[in-house]
Amino acid sequence: MNVVEEKSIDNAWEELLNQLQSLVGKRPADLNAVLFLIGVQELGKGPIRFSKEAKQDLMHIAVCRVLSQSGYYTFEGYDKDGWPQWTLAKPVPVGDLLSQENFLKQHVIQYFESLLV
Repeated sequence: MNVVEEKSIDNAWEELLNQLQSLVGKRPADLNAVLFLIGVQELGKGPIRFSKEAKQDLMHIAVCRVLSQSGYYTFEGYDKDGWPQWTLAKPVPVGDLLSQENFLKQHVIQYFESLLV
């Protein structure tokens, strides 16, 4: 990824964080916080208390959901407790921590853009 692409992702990310602050009343601290919000949204059970393990599961749901836009995961349905289940459809690109974070941020930005259409 070149510097221009990285800057545009950073700008779009900051804009998204500002929009989320307006929506939820608090600015998400980082990518994990945004993934948690997406997971809660995708689970569809509203704002309830989640255990630490459930919070990790919610972030996994979010990663699967946002990467499904590019065909990395396929939605399989819901388990007996109503949690969405995903299957890896193709390998996720490998990279260093920064490139993986930017890859996820791009998909998160696309996720929210698709909700506004």
